Amino acid sequence: MQTNAMKRALEHGETQVGVWINMVRNPAILRLMKSAGLDFARFDMEHASPSMETLSNMALLARAMDFTLTVRPPQGNREWITRLLDAGVWSLHVPQVDTPEIAHEVVNASLYAPDGLRGMAGIGNHTDYETGPVGETQRFLNAQIHLAIMFESQQAFDNIDAIMSVPGIHAVTLGPADLAQELGVFGTPDQGKVIDEYRVRLIEAAGRHGKDVSMLVGSIEQGEQWIRAGAKIICYSSEVEILRRGIMEAATRLHAVRP
Repeated sequence: MQTNAMKRALEHGETQVGVWINMVRNPAILRLMKSAGLDFARFDMEHASPSMETLSNMALLARAMDFTLTVRPPQGNREWITRLLDAGVWSLHVPQVDTPEIAHEVVNASLYAPDGLRGMAGIGNHTDYETGPVGETQRFLNAQIHLAIMFESQQAFDNIDAIMSVPGIHAVTLGPADLAQELGVFGTPDQGKVIDEYRVRLIEAAGRHGKDVSMLVGSIEQGEQWIRAGAKIICYSSEVEILRRGIMEAATRLHAVRP
């Protein structure tokens, strides 16, 4: 069976860089991203609408390519976690983890006994259609799961040490827009400063608990800033924004040319 490329890289201290995927459904996007030097693609099911069939096909190709596919489910509940993991997704980016109880539920749904109570399935994408000894196979599959959880509320930050103390959580991040909205600074001049203060709190807490930090960034300079501050997983923008910026720049410059 294959192993999780992101987990291998992080265990060796390698920074992982990827892009959100919100619009593209063609699996060729994975080959393009890997050939461009990226380490992972993160598909969004919370604010976009890829189907389970699409994600299952993406997961199968990603594993064959030794490329990491991460998915943000609509919710961090047992139903969505089970479906995604059985489809062959190894790495989850779970939204709205506000309490240690929710964090425990995420881990419990993601790992087989004795580490959790993940639902048992037969051979499939998640086993690369291979079989192995009962017990040994489940331990191997547990070791491939990578769980990142999102801090998106003041409640989550009030519970930050309790949440990060939950075994089985590998990485932490924050949702800058949702957090800014709750804090009442969204769209104000103070938004950047306030959210950066929460980013620092997240990095400091992650250091205390031995968790990796993932950051969503909108520019290369911002990515450089947070890598230097300690982030190990950088999600740079989205394919929609990257395409839009490139197309707009070309259109603006070419329309401005006068014969």
